[in-house]
Amino acid sequence: MEKTSAAKNGEVLSRSALRRQREREERYQTILKAAESMFVKEGYHQTSINKIADLAEVSVGTVYFYFKNKEDLLIQLLDEISYLFRSRVGAEFRNADSTLEGFMNAGHMFFDEFCNKYPEKVAIMYRESIGQSPLVDQYREKLHNKSIQDISAALKRMSENMNFRFPSEESIEVIAVCIMGIYQNIASHYMVSKERPKNLEKIGRNAVSFLVGGIRDMCGLR
Repeated sequence: MEKTSAAKNGEVLSRSALRRQREREERYQTILKAAESMFVKEGYHQTSINKIADLAEVSVGTVYFYFKNKEDLLIQLLDEISYLFRSRVGAEFRNADSTLEGFMNAGHMFFDEFCNKYPEKVAIMYRESIGQSPLVDQYREKLHNKSIQDISAALKRMSENMNFRFPSEESIEVIAVCIMGIYQNIASHYMVSKERPKNLEKIGRNAVSFLVGGIRDMCGLR
């Protein structure tokens, strides 16, 4: 949501203005959370603005005051999910201690932290946002590419720290793409297509071990 013109210009707002701004921000978040809940429960196409407004306990006009349409709601959700994903999972890869163990811990973050704590956001990312519109696809691709960059940078730091080389320059990007693809498919298979399993952490650790084993084999590590 855009800041008010006063905030942009650095003006000091009165208490009443601050209260109104806070109420607007709270209403914005309430509508957004209602949309997320409805998209996950009934599906993007089956959800109407009227249903979102009813769940958020606001008028339909209020929803349209904050959002252009249903597509705009989905895009704003993806923006928030993208920020959360990169601040949790992406940051873990960026801050990995340049060892295989640190890289594994970063992978575990996706399953243990992100998937377990935010199953609704996983459903939005890997089910409800797929194939909805060219603009939505652009937002998803943007998140995907940034995540690949985070993982590629972590792999490069790891190779430098552990003094080994990948077979080629393309190897790093290929591995990063494979990691994102495997993580996405596991999340889609176990959390979106099927009932959420109780042993997701174990499933995730198997996936991470598989990937790390592939890196070891490719680079001749023991």
